[in-house]
Amino acid sequence: MKSARTRIAINFIFIIIVTVIILEVLIIGIIKHNYNKNLEENLISQIKTSADLYSSYFSDASLYDNVLNNVDTFWKQVPAQVEIIDTNGKVLMDSIGVIPADNSKMPDVKAALKGKLGKWTGKTDYSKEMVMAVSYPLKSQGKIVGVLRFISSLREVKKAVGKVASVLIFIGMVVVLISGFISLLLADTIVGPLEEITAEAEKMAEGNFKIRCKKRYNDEVGKLSDTLNYMAQVIQEKDRLKNEFICSVSHELRTPLTSIKGWAVTLKNIGLEDKDILIDGLEIIEKESERLTSMVEELLDFSRFVSGNISIKKEKVDISKVMYHIEKQLVPRAQRENIGFSVFCENKISHIIGDENRLKQIFINVLDNSFKFTPPGGQIVFTAVKEGNNVRFSIKDTGCGISPEELPRVKEKFFKGKNSKSKNGIGLSICDEIIKLLNGTFEIKSEVNRGTEAIIILPVGEVGYADEKI
Repeated sequence: MKSARTRIAINFIFIIIVTVIILEVLIIGIIKHNYNKNLEENLISQIKTSADLYSSYFSDASLYDNVLNNVDTFWKQVPAQVEIIDTNGKVLMDSIGVIPADNSKMPDVKAALKGKLGKWTGKTDYSKEMVMAVSYPLKSQGKIVGVLRFISSLREVKKAVGKVASVLIFIGMVVVLISGFISLLLADTIVGPLEEITAEAEKMAEGNFKIRCKKRYNDEVGKLSDTLNYMAQVIQEKDRLKNEFICSVSHELRTPLTSIKGWAVTLKNIGLEDKDILIDGLEIIEKESERLTSMVEELLDFSRFVSGNISIKKEKVDISKVMYHIEKQLVPRAQRENIGFSVFCENKISHIIGDENRLKQIFINVLDNSFKFTPPGGQIVFTAVKEGNNVRFSIKDTGCGISPEELPRVKEKFFKGKNSKSKNGIGLSICDEIIKLLNGTFEIKSEVNRGTEAIIILPVGEVGYADEKI
């Protein structure tokens, strides 16, 4: 299996090689074009000079006579192969002695016979090398009497271009080698931190969440380090809360169980004639059993929420009836604890669509917290008012309040504040989940030593919903 370092380096080198090849092909092509262009310009300049010389000094005699008498006078300074062609395309003279049968079909000769400058590049029958030919009309008294043709081999051009190409290829190879080395270094800057993060992540996977990844760069790799560190911190915190939760639940369960067991032993050892002790013992056992049942119900609810198997009924619920039932249930407690407790439901609120039992669970749970943290002589007010298509429930107390540090976390699972009297730290988190399933919102406002207000907003909803499992 190839490492990421190797793959990155290979990709970098591949891109560099392709780039170098493209650049060299373009550069060599441009150089070749320039060499050919220079040769062409030289041939054109020379052929025009020779043609002008012919028109000025030799045009009085016929082309055939000039070939016989002045065969090299007006082109003797030209290093190229020279041909003189008549108007029928017949070669009258060739400086290297090659006389083609008919040159009239050559494109450069055709152009020259029409009075234009003709150019052509290709291979001849007598040579395997590429040549460049330039043809120009020879004129006498304004009439075309023949064609002067210069032919030059491209052998020297090919050699010159080949030398330049060799140098460029060598430079390209050096560039690729240097770039390959740099690519390995660049790959290390990416893979190195990833290897460190992988090693730290493996340690985290083994359960060591105290370890932290070192952030080297402020980029995607650095963000990955931050994410892993945050994940480890969250898991560590959740693990701590879980342990505290288990410890708390164990303590809370042990207290009623110890009481039940103690009274069971006591009742076993006394006779049936002591009815007062028997009744007291049975009442305590009953209350502790109810307490255990309540705790188990909360734990079961929590388990259902975690597994996604909580059931919510959506049916028509009479809010005033629910609030009256809660008032009737909690007034004795308020009187016993010397706390003022009042309930108000706006008359225009008739029904909402929700789950009656779950609504009672929410309100009683929140009110239970208010009672726990409100001292004797305090006040708790439970109200419901309609706001548009929603109903706003408010449970306001004059208790000890919640500190600003703990307020954002009071709805977290397992969270128990420093002064918390919660049994297990999941009551408010369950309420929050139920409210979300009812498409509502749950907000808690609080000031230390002034009190707390829990605000629950639920939509009125529409009749016709069936029970649904969420």
